[in-house]
Amino acid sequence: MPYPAKRPSWSALGAGVVLIPLALASTAALAQDSTALPDRASIRLGGYYANMDTDVSMGDPSGTLSGTINLEDDLGFKKDKTVPRVRADFLIGEHQGLALDYYSIDRSSHQVLARDISYDGVNYSANADVRAKLDFDFGSVAWRWWFGQGDDAYGVGLGAGWYRVKTALAGDGSYDLGAGGEETVSVVANSNDSAWAPMLQLGWRHTFNDHWRAYLDASGVRKNGGRISGHIYNAALGVEWLPWQNLGLGLEYGYSQIKLHWNRSAYDADLDMTLSGPSAFVNLRW
Repeated sequence: MPYPAKRPSWSALGAGVVLIPLALASTAALAQDSTALPDRASIRLGGYYANMDTDVSMGDPSGTLSGTINLEDDLGFKKDKTVPRVRADFLIGEHQGLALDYYSIDRSSHQVLARDISYDGVNYSANADVRAKLDFDFGSVAWRWWFGQGDDAYGVGLGAGWYRVKTALAGDGSYDLGAGGEETVSVVANSNDSAWAPMLQLGWRHTFNDHWRAYLDASGVRKNGGRISGHIYNAALGVEWLPWQNLGLGLEYGYSQIKLHWNRSAYDADLDMTLSGPSAFVNLRW
């Protein structure tokens, strides 16, 4: 005689999050295998045409130095760029496996300022000649559990995301010396910070027939404390065409929201960047 399932209490929410994938895996083992389960092994190579909007805000604890710079409007960064992207999925066993993702966006500009800005405690006046650079890298690795039946499969994954932000700004600026005085200097300001953070993934797969399938993925990375903290949320909707047994083609539209905070002794800084746009992949599958 089957025993009634116990209802989790709110006080055990943390433990419940850990046990959810195990419960899903058990459910999948009892259900009919879905035709939408991932391939045994899949490597997707392609390009991500990203549209970017980026704000950098800086301020000191006293609030005397503060301001927001839009990299595209104020520093002349291009709003669109095609960057390489790599994904890999491996089904290990019947209903679980490993998922990996990586992309890197490197941007730079050389601009004559149209307005006064303040960056890293230095004032740059309008008409100042500046060179700026921002590199953003993101990678993730997660263990996924899949369940479902028929033409649909649902997945949940737990893992970690890694992100790196590298910035540089060079130009002629000035320090405020107080009492109306200032010192003009040539300045180069650099930063290079990275961090690991826990990640939760959710996924859906649907098979239309032997040659067409669609998917929806969502993930969140969040880190509190440390030198660089914040969150990264990603969502993607895609479709794949599989004309050959070991080779397919895919199109995807993705959106990412990236909000990071630098905690430093002299000042605080915030990066607010959104990425959106299509990706195209060649899918090597087994």
